[in-house]
Amino acid sequence: MHVAILCTPAGWHSNELCRALAERGHTGRVLPYEGLVARLGTGRGVAGGLSSESTALLDADAVLTRFIPNGSLEQIIYRMDALHWIEKRGVPVMNSPRAIERSVDKFYATALLQEAGLPTPETVVCESTADAMAAVLAMGDVIVKPIFGSMGHGMVRVSDPDVAFRVVQSLEQVRAVFYVQRAVDHCGRDVRVFVIGGTVLGAIERRASDGGWRTNVSRGGSARPFELPPEWEPLALGAAAAVGADYAGVDLLPSRDGTVFVLEVNGIPGWRGLQHATGIDVAGAIVDHLVGRVRAGDGSALRPATELPA
Repeated sequence: MHVAILCTPAGWHSNELCRALAERGHTGRVLPYEGLVARLGTGRGVAGGLSSESTALLDADAVLTRFIPNGSLEQIIYRMDALHWIEKRGVPVMNSPRAIERSVDKFYATALLQEAGLPTPETVVCESTADAMAAVLAMGDVIVKPIFGSMGHGMVRVSDPDVAFRVVQSLEQVRAVFYVQRAVDHCGRDVRVFVIGGTVLGAIERRASDGGWRTNVSRGGSARPFELPPEWEPLALGAAAAVGADYAGVDLLPSRDGTVFVLEVNGIPGWRGLQHATGIDVAGAIVDHLVGRVRAGDGSALRPATELPA
């Protein structure tokens, strides 16, 4: 099977996926989003298609989507539209562009989680400074988050109204949408659950290194294996299903009062912390699920592994 791995920049995760593919007799090629070239038209001699670094993506057996680089609004829309086109042509894309669009947008993801009946922290999303400040004053202790963002970047926790006003004013200057969420007393820990193919692969407990509220491993948090309580499993599975993700990192936030909130669903999740803490071959599980999808859709797509068609 020939798999294109769209990822910018290439790194540990894409290398792990290539390793897992090779171990199973398949080939993977890492390609940059910035290299996407679409050729369109019906004129004589026009060779239509979509490629990256001269690799024809519409001829791949499957596409694995990994980190999408920052860019202008036009660049991001173009990249997502390219993924939609690949999927429309019958090539399995994992995660699907629809799942990525749903999960990367904190507002839309939170709305979908609520519609699925999952517990989420009290949240107000708005464009007005007055509405944002009203939410801050009503909740008291809040976290202001960017709608698009990951790894804890850009989040600010505030409880002082004067400080909150300065934060809100600064965000207003860049025409940001305000995502204001009530802070949950979680004792400096959360749980990352890795879901794939409708099952829980594994889980880790993450703790803030300084006893604070940010638990991201990328920001110095520690990770250890975690035995997920049976009653928590439907929360993780329901969250991944709500955004339509084949695989996802679901963040559960156990509060001091015993309530377990679904905080976030990551549709392009990293798994280095999970793999190092548990020893689970996450890339292998992702590849096995992808192979299953290809087999279920079109067995003829499984060809001897050579090189991706140019």
